[in-house]
Amino acid sequence: MIAVVQRVKAASVTADGAPAGKCGHGLLVLLGVLGGDEARDAEILAEKIAKLRIFTDENDKMNRSVLDIGGGVLAVSNFTLGADIKKGNRPSFTGAAAPEIAAPLYTHFCEELRRCGVSTETGVFGADMQIDMTADGPVTIVMNTEIWKK
Repeated sequence: MIAVVQRVKAASVTADGAPAGKCGHGLLVLLGVLGGDEARDAEILAEKIAKLRIFTDENDKMNRSVLDIGGGVLAVSNFTLGADIKKGNRPSFTGAAAPEIAAPLYTHFCEELRRCGVSTETGVFGADMQIDMTADGPVTIVMNTEIWKK
């Protein structure tokens, strides 16, 4: 499972032209579910993101989490994070999990964020989505659950 985590002042997503989710000060998380990912990947990643200390404290050090600041998360599914670009110039997405596997794992990830105490809104799985966001920093972290499987 891959996540691109962006610290934001605000973010919102429309799905098929209709407003979907939004958050104020917090995190925009683009989530890619890969073949072989399981519920445990979603659980580990959600907990890591909830506790990720990338918000500044009174000493201007990145020492606070989204939980610490009372922020929210906007989680948007993004199968293109599973792109393979080894050959040629057109990405292959065969590494991304099939929708019938990815959708429940994306939902589970969002539920786990909520279980951790993070206010979480979402996009619409499989929809044509547009994201508006105001980056904060910018601070962007890429996380892949493979590092915790070794």
